[in-house]
Amino acid sequence: MDKMGIIALVIGLVLCVAGGYAIWAFLPEVIVAVKGLVGIIVVLAGLMLVIFGVLIMND
Repeated sequence: MDKMGIIALVIGLVLCVAGGYAIWAFLPEVIVAVKGLVGIIVVLAGLMLVIFGVLIMND
């Protein structure tokens, strides 16, 4: 490994630890954000299925 690889590894580990601590510190907000993202994904999947159905019906 060269110096840049070791530096990237150390910085990556520090960021993983900091991110894990941030998730733990703000756990209720993280749960709300994940629930919101799941809702957005469901809406987008439904919209894609509607568009797909309309396109199939037009054929």
